[in-house]
Amino acid sequence: MYRIFTLSIFFLVALSTSLFAQSQAVKVAQEYRDDNAHSILENYLEFLSIPNVASDIENIHKNAEWIMNAFEERGAEMELLTLPGQPDVPPVIYGELNTPGAERTLILYVHYDGQPADPNNWTHAPWKPTLYSASMEDKGEPIEFPEADESINPEWRIYGRSASDDKAPFAAMLSTLDAFQENDIELTSNLKFFFDGEEENGSPHVRQILERYKEKLDGDLWLFFDGPMHQSGRPQVVFGVRGVTGMEVTVYGPSRPLHSGHYGGWSPVPGQMLAELLASMKKETGEILIDGFNDSTAPITQADKEAFATLPDVDDEIMEDLGLTWTENEGRSLIESYMYPTLTIRGLSSGNTGELARNVIPTTATATLGIRLAKGNNPEDMKDKVEAHIRKQGYYIVRDDPDMETRLQHQKIAKVTRGGGYPAMRTSVENPMTQQVVDALKKATSDDLILYPTMGGTLPLYHFEQIMQKPIVIVPIANHDNNQHAPDENIRIGNIWYGIDIYFSIFTMD
Repeated sequence: MYRIFTLSIFFLVALSTSLFAQSQAVKVAQEYRDDNAHSILENYLEFLSIPNVASDIENIHKNAEWIMNAFEERGAEMELLTLPGQPDVPPVIYGELNTPGAERTLILYVHYDGQPADPNNWTHAPWKPTLYSASMEDKGEPIEFPEADESINPEWRIYGRSASDDKAPFAAMLSTLDAFQENDIELTSNLKFFFDGEEENGSPHVRQILERYKEKLDGDLWLFFDGPMHQSGRPQVVFGVRGVTGMEVTVYGPSRPLHSGHYGGWSPVPGQMLAELLASMKKETGEILIDGFNDSTAPITQADKEAFATLPDVDDEIMEDLGLTWTENEGRSLIESYMYPTLTIRGLSSGNTGELARNVIPTTATATLGIRLAKGNNPEDMKDKVEAHIRKQGYYIVRDDPDMETRLQHQKIAKVTRGGGYPAMRTSVENPMTQQVVDALKKATSDDLILYPTMGGTLPLYHFEQIMQKPIVIVPIANHDNNQHAPDENIRIGNIWYGIDIYFSIFTMD
């Protein structure tokens, strides 16, 4: 009895000491950024001034050189990961920062390339970062960079390409490492860095890089520092992303356009045929009628449901904003819908409309279908299911436009052009490694943390999951209204400060 009591007291003391140490560490981070705000931002503005489109190899290498120098100055060992015989592929920047005695290795992913930018559509030159007193939408005005003795308002914005997506994590990470060194605080994890130079181009070579350097990239947990915080401004942790695939379907009527007066009511009409085919795939309520479409979907767990409960209920506000009075799958929340596969008609065409409409029966009708994938769905299998449904409706499927012989042999013909894509990825909310990150973020912020089992968008995270076979979690820091991928992209300075706080907490977590 005495021994159990003693162990309990020891555990409580150790836990409270750990919590105190981590809360003190976050306080140190906040004091550091307050004392060094000017130099942090000056350094960041220099980095933002380097154009970073993946196809601009010269400037991509300038970005890589800047990043490598910055991390080497802070004690990291850096190198470029390249592919033999492919000099025009933007390199992955790799680095290590080890702590003696650390038993955990975190691999930090950030991408340093950005979207292309047309200067004609920007208020200021995309790679000439400009400081604003507030967001442009809130009537902010351009301001001069403050003097060293002037305070910096966290509501100020920096406008420039990649200010939020995805250079902001670099500003926060470098400042965090500076704070560690200045205060003689040790990291509790070994760090590895994986900085992607072509994410905005779809990361077409990342799988080859992972396969070639798999042993070097081994670790315990991948942390993706990318994306915006929740629309409510509350911090969030994201555990997965949807997958994506799709196809284009063309159905055929007469071999040439026909006068709708002479042939209407007699000739098959491709638009009508396609409308009936699409209607057979999905009910108005949103229920998908394709056999087995949902069979491979991973079930929603109790932990997922508990994570849903951390989300603010904003569905009614979103509906009002979008002018909607109903949604598909009534009773299913927006976030819950991310856990199921979808079938979306992305586009329709047959003949002409408006002033260009003619009194003819067109020869074809085409639909572009988008399929978002949930955890467990295989892209090829899902396209197979759609094709099986098309055949079930009496269609003969071809891959090229049918010749006359094929037309005369089959009553209904559909050309199916299959798209690419990749699966969804989702780490369990209950994974012990990800729970350490969740706990660290809770200690770094007074706000309620949002746990997102999966986001609605798609990233090629499955490459990392399949090859490295380690848990993955996404920790966003950018403001949700950052104009990501659009003109006048920006970052709220307070979000860089937030990044420093949470990175410091993650790097000192138990």
